[in-house]
Amino acid sequence: MAERWVGTVRRECTDRLLIYGEGHLRRVLQAYERHYNPHRPHRSRDRRPPQPLHVPAPPTDLDQIRLQRRQVLDGLINQYQRAA
Repeated sequence: MAERWVGTVRRECTDRLLIYGEGHLRRVLQAYERHYNPHRPHRSRDRRPPQPLHVPAPPTDLDQIRLQRRQVLDGLINQYQRAA
């Protein structure tokens, strides 16, 4: 399981960034971990995150939904949620 996480964090995060030192690496990994657990969907969980922040509403007409984008890791990753 740890090997899978290391591979995922390398492919999605650290392989796309220039890391400037140990402190920078720690901050990047902490930000990615905050994205990985509550937001990122996982195949083994039917495309649901392991620690969802809220229970998603049932699917509706996607043409009528307004989304809000939040950038993580200076735009490397985008998170989307329904706009209020």
